Amino acid sequence: MTIYREMCKSKIHGAIVTQAELYYEGSITIDEELLEVAEILPYEKVQVVNINNGARFETYTIPGERGSGIICLNGPAARLGAVGDQIIIISYAQYPEDLALNHKPKVVILDKENKIKQIVYGSIGEVVK
Repeated sequence: MTIYREMCKSKIHGAIVTQAELYYEGSITIDEELLEVAEILPYEKVQVVNINNGARFETYTIPGERGSGIICLNGPAARLGAVGDQIIIISYAQYPEDLALNHKPKVVILDKENKIKQIVYGSIGEVVK
């Protein structure tokens, strides 16, 4: 019998919320370029962690304008963060245990303008502020 483990596949670390649209379809809009680099598909389920207030929620992604740096909390998620908050967007996948043992997630680290600062595989060591 094959055992599968749910692992962090990739994440966008240190994203700054640029918009919050309460009266919109629930989701998170993310710059299409950032989604591609982080290997997250449009409409893929993600977990969002707000560094400023500790909120944690699941939603799905909507691609935003390429190169815009947009990170927009939509619908009820807009109540869990504010413009200027720093968040982490995490995607997960299931891996057979033999692959999971050596798996390293792709981590896309952003600067304060939501531009790619660094890409690492595995732990980033310390939180980027």
